Amino acid sequence: MSHISQAHPDRVEVRGRDLTGDLMGRLTFTEYFHLLLTGEEPAPAQREFLDLLLVAIAEHGMMPTNVAARMTLAADPGALQGAVAAGILGAGPVLLGTAEECAKLLGDARARGGDPAAAGRAVAAEIRAAGGKVPGFGHPVHKPVDPRAERILALAAERGVAGEHVALAHALRDGVEEAWGRPLVMNVSMPIAAVLLDLGFDARTVKAIPILARTASLLAHLAEERDAPIGFALAAAAEHAVSYEP
Repeated sequence: MSHISQAHPDRVEVRGRDLTGDLMGRLTFTEYFHLLLTGEEPAPAQREFLDLLLVAIAEHGMMPTNVAARMTLAADPGALQGAVAAGILGAGPVLLGTAEECAKLLGDARARGGDPAAAGRAVAAEIRAAGGKVPGFGHPVHKPVDPRAERILALAAERGVAGEHVALAHALRDGVEEAWGRPLVMNVSMPIAAVLLDLGFDARTVKAIPILARTASLLAHLAEERDAPIGFALAAAAEHAVSYEP
């Protein structure tokens, strides 16, 4: 059984609504995505911040996902969908962010109850003692802060959507600094997870937002690749950068 959609001879029904008679011309794509994903139309704050987060995470330069997509299109110029798929297949936590892991971590911290500051210190200390890494912290480029993360947190506070999970994100930042003995950059993944959870999104859907956002970015890179190809140049650069040792 599916609750998403059904096509009929005279209409298409999506989540119990008439696609052409109701949704088209009324909903934005962001609102429609929320409806498809959750079964509900978003409240104004949910739509606003879903838009904001999609913009924040969509593009980040010549990342390996974009390189893989461009090289795939260079090898098969007719396979746009294959090139997009190649990019998305490489969109794991190292390249696309750890928003899903951050959501799980925030959920675990919240389940402890009590003071957020104490929960943040305890979680960070436990991860440090186990020799692990805290998802949502560290970035190879953005130092001393990730500007995207700071902007999300500022807007969440300014517009009244920052709740318990955003408070836990701040507490984790303090706890990480204490456990590691130095501040670590909070990257964009942690505020994405915190804001989405505070807006009522299920933790299991958090990863969908960066995947959708990066799909838009991949399509932009592939449009540019068709007009100004660099895929083979990228492949050649990779070959020259790696030495062969028989």
